[in-house]
Amino acid sequence: MKRRILGGTGISVSEYALGAMMFGGWGNPDHDDAVRIIHTALDAGINFVDTADVYGAGESEEIVGKALKGRRESVVLATKFRSGMGEDANQAGGSRRYIVRAVEDSLRRLGTDYIDLYQMHRPDPLTDIDETLSALSDLVRSGKVRAIGSSSFPAEQIVEAQWVAERRGHVRFRTEQPPYSILARGVEGTILPAAQKYGMGTLTWGPLSAGWLSGRDLSASGRAAREKNKFDPSLPGNAAKLDAVAELKKVAADAGLPLPHLALAFVRTHPAVTSAIIGPRTMDQLTDLLAGVDVTLGADVLDRIDAIVPPGTDLNRADNYFTENPALSDPSLRRRR
Repeated sequence: MKRRILGGTGISVSEYALGAMMFGGWGNPDHDDAVRIIHTALDAGINFVDTADVYGAGESEEIVGKALKGRRESVVLATKFRSGMGEDANQAGGSRRYIVRAVEDSLRRLGTDYIDLYQMHRPDPLTDIDETLSALSDLVRSGKVRAIGSSSFPAEQIVEAQWVAERRGHVRFRTEQPPYSILARGVEGTILPAAQKYGMGTLTWGPLSAGWLSGRDLSASGRAAREKNKFDPSLPGNAAKLDAVAELKKVAADAGLPLPHLALAFVRTHPAVTSAIIGPRTMDQLTDLLAGVDVTLGADVLDRIDAIVPPGTDLNRADNYFTENPALSDPSLRRRR
């Protein structure tokens, strides 16, 4: 497993990061099996594990904590805060009040006294980024957190956070975690260049585009039933994805590759990407993905991919999480009372 340096942190991480969202109630409820999957990934050379407090309401962090007993020092451990962890409005967000509590809860569930990378899961429009960075800086200086990062931030908020950190003397975000796949390339025009400009490491999620690039039939999946805007083939964006996947299968076949290996190699090719997050639910899924870790794509294959999905293109706007702009979606923010 090849290694890369995570932004300017000096931390060496594997090209694949193991995403733990599927461990626990959101995916695989068998804790012992999930621990075996994590151990297999570590034995294969993955040293970067990414989870979040909200995954399974803390269950994913607990499973990761079990798996890392006796192996903690050899693992770069990342988790996230911001999403709701209770019914109270103060059990979420980017306030100092919440962050101080959230990090202690994550440390307890993970069974560790420090987190290598603590990430803000989404922007918080209700909290000044200065407040958030101030609290996170104190965590870094206390030793509870080694580095901080953002996740699914639009480019303008990545830039704002960097400027605020510089001007207010805060620790700055050293990483960004955006969605990125062949079918969702919008980040290539804004997010990835912004991360490069500020020397941020980038760990990308969704390289298989929620299963579209897995080679499996998604029509009967639970997620397809829950998120029709991303899977219903009658919608133009999803119809475009179906057509693209059919063409990409031909490209993969001509290259002698399974489609998932093509998809992961494509993401790793971008010079801004430090690690691609894989999120297996089963041991077979992990084994299949690990088999493609050494795949590289030539210019001819990349040119064919560009012809199918042009650079910077999101085939379905719903796949771009950066379009979730409260200023547009919340009428109260654009209608004077």
